Amino acid sequence: MISGELKRYLRDNTPIRISRSLRDLAYRAMQAKEELTAELMREPDITEIASRLDMPKAEVVTALESISDPLSLYEPVYSDSGDTLFILDQIGDGNDSDGWINELSFKEAMVSLTEREKRILYLRFLKGRTQMEVAKEIGISQAQVSRLEKNTLDKLKGE
Repeated sequence: MISGELKRYLRDNTPIRISRSLRDLAYRAMQAKEELTAELMREPDITEIASRLDMPKAEVVTALESISDPLSLYEPVYSDSGDTLFILDQIGDGNDSDGWINELSFKEAMVSLTEREKRILYLRFLKGRTQMEVAKEIGISQAQVSRLEKNTLDKLKGE
């Protein structure tokens, strides 16, 4: 019982919860990797490991990635004379030119909408209301809300 509790504690006390089946597959993949390394006298690739396990390559990759420890975004990647480069520096921030150009295009397209169309989009997507709730508030049928919403979104996409 004590041994079981220790195993459970070690299994459950990880930074990220991983299913037991995924961990078991990762363990089997690591064993297969060791066996293949001994047989081939080189490190095997994922295809060879997946073939040994008779599993799809994607599942083996997922399993092996799931057991790797997570890294901090502030983990140093490179350091040269005081200028440290972190993982965070290598990740895009989403503030590229495409983002603000799309935002400007969207704002310009919104100008062409009627107040009713803007209200429907506001209630549906910003307030999270259902079509029935929007219909009651505006005083039209749910089918009309659906049709207006679809046409408005098509108009926005077109512009």
